[in-house]
Amino acid sequence: MKQALFNLLPPATVAAILAFWAFAPAEWVDKWWMITAVGLVALAFVQLMEFVAERHVGWRINRQEFLTDLFYVLLGITAISWASDTFANGPMGEAKEAMGLATPWIAELPFLVQVAMVMLLVEFGQYWMHRWMHNNGFLWSTHAPHHHITQLNAMKGYVGNPIELFLISLSVIALLDFDKAPMFAAFNSLGAISYYAHANVRADPPKWFSFFFTTIQHHSLHHTAESFEDTRCNYGNCIILFDRMFGTFREGESAIAGQDDRKRLSILEQFLFPFQPWIERWRTRQGTV
Repeated sequence: MKQALFNLLPPATVAAILAFWAFAPAEWVDKWWMITAVGLVALAFVQLMEFVAERHVGWRINRQEFLTDLFYVLLGITAISWASDTFANGPMGEAKEAMGLATPWIAELPFLVQVAMVMLLVEFGQYWMHRWMHNNGFLWSTHAPHHHITQLNAMKGYVGNPIELFLISLSVIALLDFDKAPMFAAFNSLGAISYYAHANVRADPPKWFSFFFTTIQHHSLHHTAESFEDTRCNYGNCIILFDRMFGTFREGESAIAGQDDRKRLSILEQFLFPFQPWIERWRTRQGTV
């Protein structure tokens, strides 16, 4: 019975988020910080569940991992969020206004329909961006730091090189006229699914949920330490349905995560990782002078 309840945690968390935004007063929806607050509450809850129902002892979070993950969470909700708004969402919104693009009919759709549309649009872009990162040399160099993590925890979805974190945040939502409440519900729901997909929580959601949404089983296989080739599956960050549709889905689970002899990277190493070839060339040149 206890395990059955834990298995329901992911869908129950998403349902709670949807209910919150569906019935939230207008003044709450208009507060810019509410979406961040709801996301952090969901993240804290999933992280807490790691202490209640641990999945793998080898993934048990320690002080170093916690502080590193916390740094990336703060980076994500500040610098990465700012960069996305300044260099992507803002310019897209301005272009939309300049071209007179308007989709007022979207705001007339039912709440859950708008939520589903936002989730599918965001995840469709992320699926292809993620897949491209595993098939392009430079993009892989920005994404590889995320695969150097050697354990999975709720906050690990935030960990990576800033270039990758910016690229994976891009979407076309700014070009469309969604209501705030369903848009915020969609983003918070995607966040919660991602937290569980990275979490060291012994929760195996029902088949109907795992058919559409990414779970820790799917995503742990994507992070497997077996080989680089073995990571080229289950690209959906939150919606595994796209992998099923486009032939990249693989069943299974992995308890061992990491790449390149499972070398854990420091924050500085993660930041500099894409530039290592140039750094090495510079060092070689300096050594020959």
